[in-house]
Amino acid sequence: MAENCTHDCSTCKSSCAQRKIEKVPLRDGSKVKKVIAVMSGKGGVGKSLVSSLLTAKMQKRGFNSAIIDADLIGASVPTCFGVQGESIMGDDKGIMIPVRTKSGIQILSLNFMLENETDPVALRAAMVTGYLINFWKDAVWEDVDFMFIDMPPGTGDIPLTTLQSIPVDGIIIVSTPQDLVRVIVEKSVKFARLMNVPILGIVENMSYIKCPDCGKEIPVFGKSHVEKIALEYGIPLLARIPISPEISEKIDAGKVEEIESDFLNPVADTIAASLN
Repeated sequence: MAENCTHDCSTCKSSCAQRKIEKVPLRDGSKVKKVIAVMSGKGGVGKSLVSSLLTAKMQKRGFNSAIIDADLIGASVPTCFGVQGESIMGDDKGIMIPVRTKSGIQILSLNFMLENETDPVALRAAMVTGYLINFWKDAVWEDVDFMFIDMPPGTGDIPLTTLQSIPVDGIIIVSTPQDLVRVIVEKSVKFARLMNVPILGIVENMSYIKCPDCGKEIPVFGKSHVEKIALEYGIPLLARIPISPEISEKIDAGKVEEIESDFLNPVADTIAASLN
């Protein structure tokens, strides 16, 4: 925040995070009812997994779902859905056509624009955020009930651009059980509150592994600290995702839509309620 801030952004030349920026509109004919950002204060916690599972979950519930892979440098959402190498450019210049999955989910990712999915994306921050805005405003999004944005880790250019420029209705924070979780959650919570975007809840990934013989839940990373922190901040802990060979195999095979994710029912219920 600038020194001596008056909170009147129209007279301010500062580029601080609280500066109000006009939201970027969708192109004519596109329709998106609700936008949910999935984020975390650090990498490696499973944001793409949670984003993909939630998108598939809401589609199964009868909602039209879409997902923007905003982790443009490390895009992985297309792999989860098994839709690599598709063309996204429409016949008219500047129009993008989201790729459709088997169940009809609409997806946009920078990976679709690469000759090979393993090619590095060597772009400056301004170009990366430019692609993100183009995915939002230049695509033909067809009657989307819930759009999920799979964010990159941290609170840098892309998360900042997303929350300032796209009308995000709520945030799901992804974490893991370790004690380090306090840093992860607190960074995300403070960032969301700075940007005045409501937090719908927290999802803990890699919570436990279930013994195949006795069914006992084993906390591989030790006792979880997430619930305590969630209570401190008044944010619901909506779900715990287990470490599962089946989930890993389905993701690697591009079959996230086939995963039975009953553990995400409370998250889906919360998201569905936000539509009313």
